[in-house]
Amino acid sequence: MYSHLLISYGELALKGLNRPRFEEKLLANIRHALPQIPAERIYRTRGRCFVQLAGEPVEEILPALSRVFGVVAISPALAVEKNLPSIQDAAWQVTESRLAAGAPFTFKIESRRVDKRFPLTSPQLSQKAASYVIQKADAAYPGLLSVDVHQPQLLVQLEVRDEKAYIYGEKYPGPGGLPVGVSGKTLLMLSGGIDSPVAGWMMQKRGAQLGAVHFHSYPLTSRRAQQKVTDLARILAGWGGPLPVYFVYFTEIQKAIHAKTPENLHVILMRRMMMRLANLIAARDHYQAIVTGESLGQVASQTLDSLHVVNCLSLLPVLRPLIGMDKEEIIARSERIGTFELSIQPYEDCCTLFVPKHPVTRPSLGPLEKAEEALAVEDLLAEALAKTERALLKPEL
Repeated sequence: MYSHLLISYGELALKGLNRPRFEEKLLANIRHALPQIPAERIYRTRGRCFVQLAGEPVEEILPALSRVFGVVAISPALAVEKNLPSIQDAAWQVTESRLAAGAPFTFKIESRRVDKRFPLTSPQLSQKAASYVIQKADAAYPGLLSVDVHQPQLLVQLEVRDEKAYIYGEKYPGPGGLPVGVSGKTLLMLSGGIDSPVAGWMMQKRGAQLGAVHFHSYPLTSRRAQQKVTDLARILAGWGGPLPVYFVYFTEIQKAIHAKTPENLHVILMRRMMMRLANLIAARDHYQAIVTGESLGQVASQTLDSLHVVNCLSLLPVLRPLIGMDKEEIIARSERIGTFELSIQPYEDCCTLFVPKHPVTRPSLGPLEKAEEALAVEDLLAEALAKTERALLKPEL
């Protein structure tokens, strides 16, 4: 029945002189998400993107579009010539598709004239189309359709644009946000837990192109822990496109920290080494910020004092999109984006090794720097980087 998918976007329209660049990136991302549709059938006009259908089932396309950041809503639509009879007939087709279910409902028609040359005003077009639909419904489905201008169960929308008129009723939500790629490159410190995948997803939603770094302690931890992270990265790739993951060999660093430094400092010293390594990788591969899944006060290493003594090592901005969220909020988001069930699988990662009974919660730089004198920091970093492996992960089909 439908000839097009009409794609709405929100805050992109507020980007002023940068708006064309944002819209072009959104269009490119939509085309990437729909490789089965020829590129010429995916296009944009003022304030909208369109997918022209050629027999493809709508239900097969919607899941991919609903994961493209920047998309606010997707509406299956009929495209018709810009004359009143064609628009009225299309409005009837959209309404009748629901009337055929046999249950009564209320409706309203709203019109928007992008093409101001169209002879009827928006209120006039809405009134004439609604009268036509009511007349047809009373004849074919008596008693099922009534008007409610305040809270209709079906809102039929008519858009008269430069090229065609588009008529649609149902709207399917997109994730919103900004198109991935318009906000630069960020490097996510990706563990196997609940928090960091959510942080990465939230940065993708703000238009950031994502890479990830994962610290592993094989053979002290199993390969299953790395596979878990690989699977999490594939889910994120399903939202934001192919995702490079750097698997950093962290075993010797952890052994050295465990053997040569005070036990209560182990976690903070480990995080300081991770921040150093993340910065080295980011500088080499041109990332512009580090992203973590930290939430203020959630654990001992996420107090303000702890965050400060790690943050001060970074030459790049450290972004923490979860900083003000509680655990229940983070879990709810992880369930929504599809990472929760993987994140709770009980495979140890390096963060679960050598955890002190009483970790320091208010660390200061002096004792940490003194403890690091016992470590061959530069040699340990060089060894870890030399053994780092990079994988470009794509969503599973």
